[in-house]
Order: sequence, then structure tokens, then C-alpha cells
Amino acid sequence: MIRRKRIYDPPAPEDGARFLVDRLWPRGVSREAAALSGWLRELAPSEELRRWFAHDPARWPEFRERYRRELGSAEAQKLLQDLARRARTGPVTLVYAARDAERNNARVLQELLEELLEDLPAGP
Repeated sequence: MIRRKRIYDPPAPEDGARFLVDRLWPRGVSREAAALSGWLRELAPSEELRRWFAHDPARWPEFRERYRRELGSAEAQKLLQDLARRARTGPVTLVYAARDAERNNARVLQELLEELLEDLPAGP
């Protein structure tokens, strides 16, 4: 199971493995309070794409397309496969800082991971 959660919301046991998927560390959150299993900066949108998007809802459709293209690199694909395998064994929560819960990079990652889970062969 793959979930999304804002880093400013308190961690919960049902979160399972928590991974920050932003390039920048969120303001006002200590590493201890974040309770992360890892920080996957490599899966965050490029600085250029992040600045272009600027969380403008009108740019969301194009952001999704551009971000998916960025995630096509071999490095990103390996990380996504690893996350999908981990999600097969227990909950994985993608943690993000954006205010908009529906239009952010964690949502795109969740969609991609769910697609990968459908295509992964059963087993460990």
C-alpha cells in the first residue's frame, strides 16, 4: 500500500516506511519529528521544474507530464522499483511539504508506484 502524507502531519504507526520525496528539507521540521525511513531527493522534481510549476494549479497537467519524463531515468526507475517492492511487503508513505494535497509530486510518484505494483511479479 502506498500513501501520501504531509510532513507537517504527525507520523502514525500505519504510515509504515516514511520517505520524504522533496528536494528541499521542509522548514520547521526536525529530523526526529519527521520520523523518516529515508529521504529520496533523487525522486524529487528538478529544481528547474519545481520553480516552473510553483504550485500553480493551471500548470498541473503539464507538470505531471514533465515530471513523469524526468522519472524515466535509469536511476529514478531503479528507486521506483525498489519502493514498489517495499510497498508490496508493507505500507509506504510518501511524505511531502506542499500545501496542496492533490497537486504535488508525491501524488505523481504514488500513481507511478501503483502502476509499477500492477506490473511487478508476485513474490518478495
